Amino acid sequence: MRLTFLGATHEVTGSCFFLEACGKKVLIDCGMEQGADTYENQEIPVASADIDAVLLTHAHMDHSGKLPLLYSEGFRGNIHATGATSALCNIMLRDSAHIQMAEAEWKNRKGKRSGDQLAVPIYTMEDALSTIRLFVPHEYGEKFTLFEGVEVRFTDVGHLLGSASIEIWITEANVTKKIVFSGDIGNLNQPLINDPQYIKEADYVVMESTYGDRNHGEAPDYIGELTDIIQSTFDRGGNVVIPSFAVGRTQVLLYYIRKIKEDKLIHGHPNFKVYVDSPLAVEATQIFHDYMNGYFDKEAMELVKRGINPIAFPGLRTSITSDESKAINFDEEPKVIISAAGMCEAGRIRHHLKHNLWREDSTILFVGHQSVGTLGRILLDGATEVKLFGELIQVSAQIRRLSGVSGHADRDGLIKWLTGFEKKPDNVFVVHGDDTVCKLFTDYIRDELGYHAVAPYSGTVYDLLTNKCVKEGVIIPVKKQVEAASTGGHGDTVFDRLVQAGKRLAAVIQRNKGGANKDLAKFMSQINSLCDKWDR
Repeated sequence: MRLTFLGATHEVTGSCFFLEACGKKVLIDCGMEQGADTYENQEIPVASADIDAVLLTHAHMDHSGKLPLLYSEGFRGNIHATGATSALCNIMLRDSAHIQMAEAEWKNRKGKRSGDQLAVPIYTMEDALSTIRLFVPHEYGEKFTLFEGVEVRFTDVGHLLGSASIEIWITEANVTKKIVFSGDIGNLNQPLINDPQYIKEADYVVMESTYGDRNHGEAPDYIGELTDIIQSTFDRGGNVVIPSFAVGRTQVLLYYIRKIKEDKLIHGHPNFKVYVDSPLAVEATQIFHDYMNGYFDKEAMELVKRGINPIAFPGLRTSITSDESKAINFDEEPKVIISAAGMCEAGRIRHHLKHNLWREDSTILFVGHQSVGTLGRILLDGATEVKLFGELIQVSAQIRRLSGVSGHADRDGLIKWLTGFEKKPDNVFVVHGDDTVCKLFTDYIRDELGYHAVAPYSGTVYDLLTNKCVKEGVIIPVKKQVEAASTGGHGDTVFDRLVQAGKRLAAVIQRNKGGANKDLAKFMSQINSLCDKWDR
């Protein structure tokens, strides 16, 4: 009865845990790393073909994205998840495979000219389709036998349609231990889906800590704030471009915009158009519609009972083909464009940024977390120019963020979930937070709340019968490559981007060689004044 921590240790993404119990080998999640990595993850300690089953908390790629790779390496067991998670993974894993194959094809076209070694996608569409056939759906609250001596139940954790905490009962040698994997714990009072459900008992808890160092504060007036942004942008004649995660966040935005339209809150722009430009988001929205019963909250179900689709409205347009996507930017009327990916790292959103970032009348509105190193984060940090598709684009549009929109619980929400256990668990393993947050949250629940808590590194192994660490994880920092934001790279820190700004300043000075002495003297005075201010 052993648990090995592999991914999302002192990092937010890459969820993966390896459980050995009753002679069986089980993975809990098998996710991709997204954004900047801090530490190298240890490999799964057995061959993929030797893994007997996977339990999946939810469909987001940082929890499910490596499942087709697992299949390609020989895994043939079942993947257990809720019905909605199974349906979402059907589209998300296919989309991921398409991206892997397209990126490899693009690199190989480029590589032929330079003589580079051919790129191979980490998995193919065939791998994804075969993986999807391994899914076994379950209802919330259904307790089922995974293997002899191992029972499992999925409990709604309110993060995403179908997301779950996973309760596992293990019995070996007449001793039963219960371990709970929190998955991503949802924020309270989110539209459409239920609030997190609380679990009463566990011997061990593996819990996330994404926002373990902060609170979201009072819930903003999302509809009021979104209305103001749309109204002011449309009045300038611009577009509201929203980089949005195709699954979850897009549907919440549609919920808000439906309410804005229903209440006629936008003036002077009747029947304004809203484009959802993401085949994945379109399919996901249909799944939200198909899985209303048992997954939507009471308020959303009241709308359904009145014959109202909570995420549909007049003026909603969807684009599937590339031609339909391109046509959006030839529509000169002010409009809302919702497109993936949420952190602007890939997908059609980059084309919409290319067409709108330089426009002073447009607004780029971020509605989700932007990891360090992503284009979304670079824009939020104040980049004045970025490179897209080989072209340098000036950032003249307004860069805004919708306050407080998060699918993750804040520190108070995490504490509320943890204190739902009637008896303190024997150990709380803190994961899914960046290095600093993970440590801070662990210290808080240990020192302030009196829990036994640790923040394991990748490779750490615990014996669940004795509650003893039998192997410490190896800390291997990832070697980072620093690229400038102005060249479209993933700048790792503000300092790195400041260095690039300095290089840009030197280039501007060189270009002005031979200019009027009066102007150059004024420029020199301003630079020296700024240097004096910061020279400490």
